Amino acid sequence: MELRHLRYFTAVVRWNGYRKAARQMNIAQPALSQAVAELEEELGLKLFNREKRRARLTPEGEVFYTEAMRVLEQADHAMEAARRAARGEIGVLRIGFLGSATASFLPCLIRLYRHRYPGVKLELDELTPVQQVEAFARGELDIGFTRPLSNEQAALLEARTLYKEPLLVAMAEHMAPKARTIDLAKLEGIPLVLFHRRGAPSLFDSIAALCREAGFVPRVEHEPNLMQTVLSLVASEAGATIVPACVSNLRADGVVFRRIVPDHVRIELVVTWPRGEMSVVLRSFLDLLTNEAAMIRTKVAGHLP
Repeated sequence: MELRHLRYFTAVVRWNGYRKAARQMNIAQPALSQAVAELEEELGLKLFNREKRRARLTPEGEVFYTEAMRVLEQADHAMEAARRAARGEIGVLRIGFLGSATASFLPCLIRLYRHRYPGVKLELDELTPVQQVEAFARGELDIGFTRPLSNEQAALLEARTLYKEPLLVAMAEHMAPKARTIDLAKLEGIPLVLFHRRGAPSLFDSIAALCREAGFVPRVEHEPNLMQTVLSLVASEAGATIVPACVSNLRADGVVFRRIVPDHVRIELVVTWPRGEMSVVLRSFLDLLTNEAAMIRTKVAGHLP
């Protein structure tokens, strides 16, 4: 049984006869009659009682007509859904992100995407860089906003840099110098609270390397797994911290941020996705990122202390 059999059969019912149905469907009447006959043979029952030039449904034909209409409606729906998916108008896009690093621009970006593609379901999950790599490996993520990839990760994932930002020192307000900058060497011996290395190894290692460059080994006392916890510990005077500038977006009562001297290190935020053929939905999101690149840089720069 093919869809054309159902379409021919329902046309005969709709147009109350073979002749008019054939005209409306722009096919020869013998071809239409043959298709209905094939359908009746396959079903093993009569769908019509022929009365002169009219075709009346048999009781079983009436039941079959109702179900055939449902099948055709579902088939039409499926075909339209496939076409919309091919145009990137429907689907699912799973997004991983770093909360502090994307807070200034991601809400605006998501609003724009939802406005343009309201049929696409967006699933957002705040994940550390390591958690994002693991989610990609399990096939649970389509795109991520994260830190630079290792060489091993780059073999499996594409990446594009969105912006670069400086590192800042954050301290309890009454312990911080009045100046807008702080010499990094003055942190020697001071307890540090750093976001845990297991979650973001490239960030942790960049900070440790910068401290060694300033002439000291960082005294890391705490390694929380949430940036908000890092700031909470700093506010409680458990130590100072060194963080990407985007962390200043987070609420941190009693904590002040200072630029570092020397100020030559820049931390990248990258967008990454699996190598290979990408979905239309993913491509449309990447196109939006390209078009809104200037907006992203402006919003990030506007939040720097």
